[in-house]
Amino acid sequence: MLTLATGIVSVFCYHKVMKRTLSKNKKILLATGMALAIALVIVLGAAFAHSRFNIFPQLISSRLTPKDAMSFPEIDETQLSDDQLKLVTVLKKEYTLNPEGTKYSEGVREAWCADFVSWVYREAGRPFKNPNSGSWRIPGTYTLREYYQSTGTFRAARSQYTPKLGDVLLYDNPSSFGQHTNIVLKSDNGTVTTIGGNEPGGIRVIKHSLADDPGFIGYGVY
Repeated sequence: MLTLATGIVSVFCYHKVMKRTLSKNKKILLATGMALAIALVIVLGAAFAHSRFNIFPQLISSRLTPKDAMSFPEIDETQLSDDQLKLVTVLKKEYTLNPEGTKYSEGVREAWCADFVSWVYREAGRPFKNPNSGSWRIPGTYTLREYYQSTGTFRAARSQYTPKLGDVLLYDNPSSFGQHTNIVLKSDNGTVTTIGGNEPGGIRVIKHSLADDPGFIGYGVY
């Protein structure tokens, strides 16, 4: 009887120890799994943030930030072609009006920087032709880049090309612009003055250095 009782106690103790061990191991495995899951989310999130699929910087409402005080720059129009003169006229008017982005996107509420460029080019007599739909409007920066590449008018950022008025600049993450496009008004030794839609304040004129932008892709030649 004593031996049987001792055996029962031993089995009970062993079962209790194993239960504690399994419970402890389960907690360790759960904690390890959660840590790995969090690490995976961080890695994938970082990869997404720097990919061309991240359009969130563009989707932030351009109306949340007051329009910058920078005025439309003085441009020596005697040096411009007829097409460039038409473009400047359109850009000055739209900069003054600063309407909602739906004016340029055929009423679609979306990130409208490429819509703005498409609309302005059409008004100036140089419409695009969307390689997918045939429309004058190219609503995406990636498709806009494809358009320039297909027409032989794309110049890569590393090409040493000197931009001129009317050229379109293309950006991707990790540029501070995100996936974006705007139009050159002036260029001076690597510093450009651009005008773009869907920027803080709506339509904005800004001066910046392309060499300092890690996400600058290249130029669509006017």
